[in-house]
Amino acid sequence: MPSFPDRVVMQTAFMRACDAVATSITTTAIPLLILTTTGSAALTGLAFVLEWLPRLLAFTIGGPLVDRFGADHVFRIATAARATLLAVAGAVLSDLPATGTATTAVVMTTGALSGLLSQSSFVAVETFGAATSRAAGHQAHRVQSVQIGIDQGALLIGPLLAGLLLTEGPVVMLLVAAGLSTAAACSTVRCDDTLSPTGVSGPFMVLSGLRSGWRTVRSVPALGWLVLGLVASNLALAVTQASSPITVLHHYGGSSLTAGAVWSAAGVVSLAAVAASRRAIDRFGLWLVGASGAVMACGACLAVGLAPTLDLYAVTIGVLMAGEGALTVVLRTLRARLIPAGAFGSALSVTIVLVVIPMPVAGALVAALPAAALPTLLLSCAVLQGLAMTAAFRGLWRHRSSYAPPAAQPTAAPQTAADAPLSALR
Repeated sequence: MPSFPDRVVMQTAFMRACDAVATSITTTAIPLLILTTTGSAALTGLAFVLEWLPRLLAFTIGGPLVDRFGADHVFRIATAARATLLAVAGAVLSDLPATGTATTAVVMTTGALSGLLSQSSFVAVETFGAATSRAAGHQAHRVQSVQIGIDQGALLIGPLLAGLLLTEGPVVMLLVAAGLSTAAACSTVRCDDTLSPTGVSGPFMVLSGLRSGWRTVRSVPALGWLVLGLVASNLALAVTQASSPITVLHHYGGSSLTAGAVWSAAGVVSLAAVAASRRAIDRFGLWLVGASGAVMACGACLAVGLAPTLDLYAVTIGVLMAGEGALTVVLRTLRARLIPAGAFGSALSVTIVLVVIPMPVAGALVAALPAAALPTLLLSCAVLQGLAMTAAFRGLWRHRSSYAPPAAQPTAAPQTAADAPLSALR
């Protein structure tokens, strides 16, 4: 793996870690809080919808904002705004009763706004990561595995922290997440727009940027198949996550801490899969490792809907996250390689909007269906994921010549992989 300057690597890793853990805590805790205070499966699904709908807006405008103003500015503002939001929400909830309409409204509003800001910061930090990945050349998958390892570590820590903090009350949980957001904002790496691959000039127009991003997606055939695979994978995973509090608490009789522990344990397995996939790709290549991860994820999603006990449910969630971990390394490596550097923010926004649409759809399905129908919903999503992944990997194999960087991306390799992506960072 390239030897990047230690100080910059540590600072960017700290940025990503603080942001990811804060996002993971709030994403897990909001639906759990709604379920424990209202006891309503429908409101829990609705909370999931309200968390993800604003994220679509964030992805729509986040990429053009990054292209226009730079990843560092967008990341700093988004994380600082989220810290303020969570601190204010904590102060308001401290004066409200533990249950009631006002409390539910505050929690849902906080979840919606936090989701918008979280995804804006994600677009920015992913842009940092993609620049580093492109400069790493044939070792791009190693860079991506480190970054995904941070994200999976947040998946490990976040749900467990959410469950533990909620035992102390929602105010404590919100204040801890606000502190992490503040740390992320204060540690933002400065980026010189004249050197950054994402710091483009010109008038800021969201629609123009998105049209440019859509043209980029359409111009690379393999990218379309990649998006199809991500959409199917996200739908299955989103339905599993949205239904998890209901399944653990109502179907298996567990607690909110148990629900968090299930996903934290799955995070450990996912971290191991991410680390293993790095060596596997070196030996077997992107396509074979990605296809194997897809088979594992699809099979586990099918088993989740059939698990008769909480222990077996936890095991299948772990297998699901292992497959998703390996698959994510492959798909993000391909995405960073396929999208031209100069239009990365806009193209990233378009691809993420397409793959995030299943998230609110999953929440709406969980809210609309009775709890008894959730296993059938999971089985249906597993079948759909299997069909879509089969088509996606056949398409990726047919267009494997497109895995090379597009012509629009600079072809000259830097003198040292370590210097190029970070030369604009201070």
